[in-house]
Amino acid sequence: MDITIRDARPEEYGAVGELTAQVYLGDGLLTFGEADEYLTELRDAARRAARAELLVAVDGAADGGAEGELLGTVTFVGDGGELAEVAAEGEAEFRMLAVRPEARGRGAGEALVRACLRRARARGLRRVVLSSQSHLHTAHRLYRRLGFVRAPERDWEPIPGFTLHAFAVDLAPGRDQRHNI
Repeated sequence: MDITIRDARPEEYGAVGELTAQVYLGDGLLTFGEADEYLTELRDAARRAARAELLVAVDGAADGGAEGELLGTVTFVGDGGELAEVAAEGEAEFRMLAVRPEARGRGAGEALVRACLRRARARGLRRVVLSSQSHLHTAHRLYRRLGFVRAPERDWEPIPGFTLHAFAVDLAPGRDQRHNI
């Protein structure tokens, strides 16, 4: 499958937000389901795009993928600010990685993560971090394959009793050639 990663366009923000919300709901990632307050943040792609970089993965199309079907999305936080949850000085993070269930296993999630790593490296940042729920084993395998390791000292609870596990990858010079990132 040919996948293109690009910045989300303003006219796509509604679809991107709804995709993110539906993936989180469908995968049972929200503690309170439809009543979860985080759902509002997931749907507000325009706010994320104004405060970070909102990336999309689209299915390849005749025009090189620019207009293809929306497969997934991620929010890249490369400059800190209010969307940074676990990133420290000199670090980027990505959040809200979501891939349509029917597009999973086709490389969209990996392409989105690799795009975040490239953007962090282009900014001269030393590390990329992320938070993940403990039971997302498929995502964890992807992260490990791309060089991420658990960073338990950075685990945190957005709400009491709900622990998110932190992962980090160092962006050492030359690492991109060895790992094709």
